Amino acid sequence: MVQKPRVALFVTCLVDLFRPSVGFAAVKLLEAAGCTVEVPRAQTCCGQPGYNAGDRASAAAIARQVIEAFEGYDYVVAPSGSCGGMIKTHYPELFEGDPAMHARAATLSARTYELVSFLVDVRKIAAVDARFDGSVTYHDSCSGLRELGVKAQPRRLLASVAGLSMKELADAEVCCGFGGAFCVKYPAISDRMVADKTKDVTATGAGTLLAGDMGCLLNMAGKLSREGSSVRVRHVAEVLAGMADGPAIGEAAD
Repeated sequence: MVQKPRVALFVTCLVDLFRPSVGFAAVKLLEAAGCTVEVPRAQTCCGQPGYNAGDRASAAAIARQVIEAFEGYDYVVAPSGSCGGMIKTHYPELFEGDPAMHARAATLSARTYELVSFLVDVRKIAAVDARFDGSVTYHDSCSGLRELGVKAQPRRLLASVAGLSMKELADAEVCCGFGGAFCVKYPAISDRMVADKTKDVTATGAGTLLAGDMGCLLNMAGKLSREGSSVRVRHVAEVLAGMADGPAIGEAAD
């Protein structure tokens, strides 16, 4: 009997606090891909806010907690290129002066993946059993694209969703203006960037906007709502898991 790989789900702060349905969708997709999924209760933030602000000491302290919580699993998977990129790319950098911790961080890094990348690149999933009646467009979030190489994978799986029509977004690889603390430090620049993004989204004629990072999705959903747009916003995992029936991001539950 082939043993199923043990996968630890890194839920992420924004999914936990704003969109738990993404976490449930991730579990459904991973289990359908033949994995045993666990959610370590000791997990916290990945430390990215402190890291981006230059507070490496706090980021390293948080990273130690994450490393301890996620050691022993075959894989660590996050429904976020941003958090996944922090663990995979930046954790080893935080401990370059500590050989023992650097080794542990490097081991965790090698086992960490963004959700859709894991499904396609590791589990070799070519199609999903889901239906979505409508047109969608897809925004490539910066960290997933540039740090983890997530580009073709979501499109490959979306092409297998029954009823779904893909309308490619102009400048899909251009930042939406969120950038973590960037949108707080430079609100005017951020607002112009997201306005350019929502203009491109509207031009596609798609009814739904998808992406793989909650920060980007919340930013774009907020701008679309303020503009009075009818475009709905969802995490790609919700569509791939066939769990896109409820309120979209930014919409109130009935």
